[in-house]
Amino acid sequence: MNQGEVAQWVDQARSAFAAAQDLDSLKAARLAHAGDKSPIALASRSLGSLPADQKASVGKIIGEAKAAIAAALDEATAKLEREQDERVLRDEVVDITLPVSRSHKGGLHPITIIKNEISDFFVEQGFSVAEGPELESGWLNFDALNIPADHPARTMQDTFFIEPVESGIVLRTHTSPVQIRTMLENEPPIYVICPGRTFRADELDATHSPVFHQVEGLVIDKGITMAHLKGTLDNFARHMFGADVTTRLRPSFFPFTEPSAEVDIFFNGRWIEWGGCGMVNPRVLASCGIDTEIYSGFAFGMGLERTLMVRHGITDMHDIVEGDLRFTRQFGVGL
Repeated sequence: MNQGEVAQWVDQARSAFAAAQDLDSLKAARLAHAGDKSPIALASRSLGSLPADQKASVGKIIGEAKAAIAAALDEATAKLEREQDERVLRDEVVDITLPVSRSHKGGLHPITIIKNEISDFFVEQGFSVAEGPELESGWLNFDALNIPADHPARTMQDTFFIEPVESGIVLRTHTSPVQIRTMLENEPPIYVICPGRTFRADELDATHSPVFHQVEGLVIDKGITMAHLKGTLDNFARHMFGADVTTRLRPSFFPFTEPSAEVDIFFNGRWIEWGGCGMVNPRVLASCGIDTEIYSGFAFGMGLERTLMVRHGITDMHDIVEGDLRFTRQFGVGL
């Protein structure tokens, strides 16, 4: 190695850096002429093996060469970065004089948004999400849920029957048939929620709709008590309405739970009925082949429209069902 050879390395590095067309090719040139395996780097590492009287002079030559290579690299880097910035500004320029597109992007309905929020919440708690058909047999919609034949819900004033009526097919009046299907198809333990659309023969007014949405929950396991139900509802309510919400259970009656209760929440300074709940009636468990000596469970159900109305101060059901974009846009697209 001599001074002329080192000078040649510097010239080669300068030529390679100047010939680079972009930062990627400059990187390759840098590795070849200034990287760990470049001639100048290998020469620098060999200084230790030189005689003591040569180290100073050779070290000075290599040091000056490395500085020259570094300066050439900095100059080439600055040039290519400047060219890249100019190219970006040229290629990605925005013409602010062009007309703005006013077309509206699609999004999810507020009911779908809140259904997804609830589903995500319970999945995080270890629940599964189950769905079922909207056309159901009368046995799954009524009989398996311990709803007697003379119950008012079985009349055409409350339920939509599918012709011919003798077929026993109805538009489900709740998502509880999904709970029955789940218990028939799975062995306990069962932790599931059942969101979906339901139908009842109601007139559309400020607080009612013939088509509405529910979310029901079902837990079947060993040693399940009302305390587990209350804790689940408290946690659910805090998620939906805030940490300061209070819940209470009022005694009630449902054929498919015993004991049964109405769930109220204290929200915005008043008590509001939110849904129904209770311990699953042993007759319902038995009809699904579940041993009531071993297992117990609880169930609950809330209307999604009611939950949305209470949480956001909506006073008229028409706003939810009529599809006015001025209403739905305030909830975001939900995607």
